[in-house]
Amino acid sequence: MSEAVSRADANQGEISVREPAGIIWTSLGLVTPLGARVSGGVPKGGATGISIDTRTLQAGELFFAIHGANSDGHDYVARAFEKGALAAVVDEAHAGALTGLGPLYVVRDVLASLERLGVAARARVKARVVAVTGSVGKTSTKEALRLALTQGGAVHASVASYNNHWGVPLTLARMPKETRFGVFEIGMNHAGEITPLSEMARPHVAIITTVAPVHIENFASVEAIADAKAEIFDGLEPGGVAILHRDNPHYQRLYARAKASPAGHVASFGDHESAEARLIRVRLFPDYSIIEAQICGRRLHYRLGAPGRHLAMNSLAVLLAAKAFGVDLDAAAGALAFFTAQPGRGQRLTLAAVDGPYALIDESYNANPASMRAAFELAGALPLPSPGRRIAVLGDMLELGVKGAAMHAELADDLRANHIDLVFAAGPLMKSLYDALPVSMQGAWRESASLLEPEVAAAVRAGDIVVVKGSNGSRMSVIVGALKQGGADGDAAQNGRTS
Repeated sequence: MSEAVSRADANQGEISVREPAGIIWTSLGLVTPLGARVSGGVPKGGATGISIDTRTLQAGELFFAIHGANSDGHDYVARAFEKGALAAVVDEAHAGALTGLGPLYVVRDVLASLERLGVAARARVKARVVAVTGSVGKTSTKEALRLALTQGGAVHASVASYNNHWGVPLTLARMPKETRFGVFEIGMNHAGEITPLSEMARPHVAIITTVAPVHIENFASVEAIADAKAEIFDGLEPGGVAILHRDNPHYQRLYARAKASPAGHVASFGDHESAEARLIRVRLFPDYSIIEAQICGRRLHYRLGAPGRHLAMNSLAVLLAAKAFGVDLDAAAGALAFFTAQPGRGQRLTLAAVDGPYALIDESYNANPASMRAAFELAGALPLPSPGRRIAVLGDMLELGVKGAAMHAELADDLRANHIDLVFAAGPLMKSLYDALPVSMQGAWRESASLLEPEVAAAVRAGDIVVVKGSNGSRMSVIVGALKQGGADGDAAQNGRTS
């Protein structure tokens, strides 16, 4: 799966979390930013939200008929009105056929009009904005920022991983006037994609979590990936803050780009002794982490509501952003106790095997060498009940280019170093890793996740820690779904919830 949300079909994504109650755009106020003419009369009132997906559209929302790679939003306009859409934004080519269904804002290009509305939304708010990018950890960092900044006022944040050419303007267009802090995730697959999104969001703080060989097939080198990530500084507001991972091998390159940008200050986080936010110690528990850190000379102890050293590390960037915005550090750190890893992104579930409960770590949404190593490190660091085993269920890492097979095989050493007992693998690239393992660690290899699923389901037993990870295109979520369907042990789960 690409780092940015799939560009396949804007009408088929997991869209819209409903906006807060109340009108965010008056009907007349939409005409100018959209660059539209109105057909069918100006609707009364205004839009309570923005939607590009009729499956989740709520009554009163404005529907944008975006043309996707696999389907056209104009085919869903009638359905949008059936569900109570205020109006629909459509292009000139389709307007005639859609006349009479309901109020239409007719424009030359629907996506361009969404971008215009996003720019207008950014211009009308006084919110302080933070944008986050990076090869790994964007979405979890965005969610942690949302929690921490809530301690200083109303926060508006990207939904899911809406971080691409339609996700960023959509998030902007949904931003209410009263927003105090805006949190935006920005992704890319190719050079040149982040600059226009950063210039649209105009962040006061820009974070790069890390740089790693992700989507390397689209780049000449990892240095080129670093340069593409550094495009986030192109839209930085004058005097803004750039936040970088001090331990990353490309720190100096990123630092030089940040200093050449409008940034007024470059802050860093990491283990490095010169980092402004330094991780001193992290203790991992099954459902949380206890962190000791030094933030700009202050010693802090706080709880993060999910286990993982990589999550603990990125929480330092979150606290640097909170400090830059004047949010109380103690309150911001305290809010991180309520952080929960999301499905496909490290969510931990307690499930029932035939002979008792076991732990599942769902990392099925995405994968690259850096995030694979972080997942192995987490599994290796968690306490293991006797007689449990550490099991890795792995799918192909995609978009790695000609070195893909070798990059898979190289993970064998990391599996051994983190005391993984058994490995199940799916996909042609993962065959290289599987073959590099000793027979004692080999569970099974199959061509696809669906073929591997029965092998995994039959193998798990009480006390195991099972981590499932792969690129979204490898469909490891099939295995997660099957294991979950096998039975959740509600009594064994932490307070009946997942984290």
